[in-house]
Amino acid sequence: MARVKTLDDLRRRWDKEADHYDRSMTWAERRFFDDTRDWIAGRAQGRTLEVAIGTGLNLEHYPEGVELTGIDLSPRMLDGAKRRASELGRDADLRTGDAQRLDFPDGSFDTVVCTFSLCAVPDDRRAVAEMVRVLRPGGLLLLADHVVAGPRWIRAVQALIEIGSIRIGGEYFRRRPIRHVLAAGLSIEAHDRFKAGLIERLAARRPGRE
Repeated sequence: MARVKTLDDLRRRWDKEADHYDRSMTWAERRFFDDTRDWIAGRAQGRTLEVAIGTGLNLEHYPEGVELTGIDLSPRMLDGAKRRASELGRDADLRTGDAQRLDFPDGSFDTVVCTFSLCAVPDDRRAVAEMVRVLRPGGLLLLADHVVAGPRWIRAVQALIEIGSIRIGGEYFRRRPIRHVLAAGLSIEAHDRFKAGLIERLAARRPGRE
């Protein structure tokens, strides 16, 4: 199998995944994620950016009135999101983009969302910093991902999986994005970690007022 070494490699990987991504996620959605998409997207307000929107699995969970912009590295994944938005009758500005270099001015959004995607971003610390940058003072950052587990034996399994997953798919299993959020000075308003610590979700507020 081809190894993921560059951003173009990663883009090609997700382009290939696009057609069967929703089916491949079905088991994880039922077994691990619980109500996470509602928990995250239901908190969004105002001008909202979803980073790595993929095929748009969060779209149906956003409240009415949310002004949504979504970016993804993969044009093929975005095609899926555009189809889903059309089927739902949801107006959204969907465009290609890199989570590590967001093409928006500082303080552009009231809410920034990223779900189950930082695990596959080469530099997750930089991606979180970019999300904070484009979030207005007082804005809300909403993240969910699979992270390093609590039990030692599961962490050992994750380490073994990463031997292949990072090289072949660019996917990490032992990250904790919350550490970058706290380091950026945001305050945690809501936090949940479950399924032996494998799934973590949070809502964090950027200090200040617009």
